Amino acid sequence: MDKYKSLKAWQRAHGLAVLTMRTTDAAYHPRARILFDQIRRAAVSVEANIVEGYALNTPGLFRRHLRIALASAAEVECLTALASELNYLSPQTAEQVTAATGHVMRLVTGLLRSLRHPS
Repeated sequence: MDKYKSLKAWQRAHGLAVLTMRTTDAAYHPRARILFDQIRRAAVSVEANIVEGYALNTPGLFRRHLRIALASAAEVECLTALASELNYLSPQTAEQVTAATGHVMRLVTGLLRSLRHPS
């Protein structure tokens, strides 16, 4: 079952979840709690949906969960921009999270394409 760990998309999604947890912990502000909680849930959802889809072991369900992971990554990106605009995250931190999120989104999109067009 650990074979999902060989997926670059999962590896980067896991890194995004860790980065998101650490950056929101470091930037804690009482007024940002709800926003940070949602960013964290979305980041964890990205990696969890990759694993769940992989574990279901059918291409259709894997694609479905990858689309959910992609949507969760978009949510991380959107909410990170909001947190930065509200000065809850520094511009540098927001850029780091946004760059990591973009990388994950590209990898998940590539994985989705590869499942549509098997070799």
